[in-house]
Amino acid sequence: MTGTTLSILIIVSIALAVFLGYKTGINTGLFCMVFAYAIGCFVMGLTPKNIISYWPTSTMFVILAVSLFYNVAAANGTLEKLSRTLLYACRSFPSMLPYALFFVAVILSVMGAAYFTVLAFLAPITMLICEESRMDKLTGAMAINCGALAGGNFPTAALGVIFRGLMDEAYASTPDLAAIDSFSSTLTMFALAIVVSLILITIMRFAVPANRTIGKGVQFTKPDSYNKVQKQTLSLIFIMMAVVLVFPLLKMLLPHVKFISTVAGKIDVGLVAIVFAVIALFLKLAPQKEIIAKVPWNTILMIAGAGMLIAVAVEAGTIDMLSAWIGSNVPVVMIPLAFSIVAAIMSFFSSTTGVVTPALFPLVPALAASTGLNPAVLFTCTVLGAQSSAISPFSSGGSLILGSCSKEEERNTLFNRLMFVAVPTSVALNAVYNLIVSMIL
Repeated sequence: MTGTTLSILIIVSIALAVFLGYKTGINTGLFCMVFAYAIGCFVMGLTPKNIISYWPTSTMFVILAVSLFYNVAAANGTLEKLSRTLLYACRSFPSMLPYALFFVAVILSVMGAAYFTVLAFLAPITMLICEESRMDKLTGAMAINCGALAGGNFPTAALGVIFRGLMDEAYASTPDLAAIDSFSSTLTMFALAIVVSLILITIMRFAVPANRTIGKGVQFTKPDSYNKVQKQTLSLIFIMMAVVLVFPLLKMLLPHVKFISTVAGKIDVGLVAIVFAVIALFLKLAPQKEIIAKVPWNTILMIAGAGMLIAVAVEAGTIDMLSAWIGSNVPVVMIPLAFSIVAAIMSFFSSTTGVVTPALFPLVPALAASTGLNPAVLFTCTVLGAQSSAISPFSSGGSLILGSCSKEEERNTLFNRLMFVAVPTSVALNAVYNLIVSMIL
C-alpha cells in the first residue's frame, strides 16, 4: 500500500470514528483504538506493543491528577458557594450582568472546574437570573459558555492542561523541530480567548433589543458563609495555583536565572495536583469515593484513543502529508482562518479535547516551520475555532443550557436561537478574529 493510500485510509478512519461515536453514543476514543490496532498492526506491520506504547501517558496522568484535586471542591460545595458569592457581589450593577456571569464562569474554570461542571452549576442559576432581571436568555447562555471555555484555557485549568499536553506531544513527534513553551502558549491562548469572548458578549449585550430592560427588578439572595471545610478547600486551591504558577512566570520574566529555571523545570501540574489531592483527603475535605467517581473517564478514554490513532497517523507520514498539502495549497495568510473554520465544523459534531485538537495539533509544528507562522497562534486558532461552535444545542454545554429552561416553549425557542444565531455569530466572529490575530502576532 502506498503512503498516500495509507494516509487516506487513516483520515477516513478518523472521520469514521467520529461518525460512529456521534451516531451510536459509544465513546469515540474506543473506535479510535480499534482503528489504531487494525491499521497499525495489520496494515502497517507494527507490533501490538508499539500500539500500546502510543497511549498518551503524560497527558492522561495530568487530567487524572488535576481532576482528583478539583473534584474535592465540587464534591463539598465550594465551587457552587463561590459562584453564588461572586454573583451576589454584582448586585449593585445589574445592567452589567452578562459580564458578571462571564467572569464568574471564568473564575470557576481558572480554579479548576471542568467546562461541564461550570455549566451544570451556572446554567440553572443563569436562566433564573435572566427571568428575574429581564435579560435575554441567549445572552446569558453565551456569557457563561464563553466564560467556562475561556477560563478553562488557563495553563493550569481543566482544558489548559490538556492543550499543554497535546502541544508537547505534537513537538515530541517532530524531534527535529525546536519545541515551544506550552505554558506561555496556553497563557496567550487564555488571554486571546478572554478578549474575543468579551467582544462577542458586548455584541449580544447591545445588539439584542430584549437587553434594553436588563436589571429591572432583579433580586440577589446573599449566600451562606463558607463552612470550615470550604474555607480549607479554597486555601488549598489558591496555594496550589501559587505553587504551579509562580516559578513558570518568574522563568518567563527572568529566563537567565539558573535557580528559577531549575525549580520551574521541577514543577509539574499533575504531580503537584496529586500532592494537594492527598492533603485534601488527609484533611477529610471530601469522600475519596466521590472524587474518584467524578474523574472524567469518558474524556480520558476519548483523548487517549484519539491520541493512539493520531500516533499511527504520524508513523504513517499522514501528518507530514497534510501539513505539506496545506502549506502548498492554502495561501499562508489564510491558514489560520482555515484552521479556525475546520476546527469549528469538526467541533460541531465532536469533542474539542477528544477529537479536534488531537487531530489538528500535530499539523502545527511542521506547518509553522515551513510557513513562518507563529505556532502558538495556530494552536490558538484551532482551539478558538473549535470552541466557537461549542454552544451548539447538540453539545454538552448547549444541552445543559436547554435543560435549564423551565418551559417547553422557551426551550424550543432557545434551541433555534442557539443553532441559528449563537453558533453562526460565534464561528464568524472567531474566524475573523483569528485572521486578525495571526497578522499581528
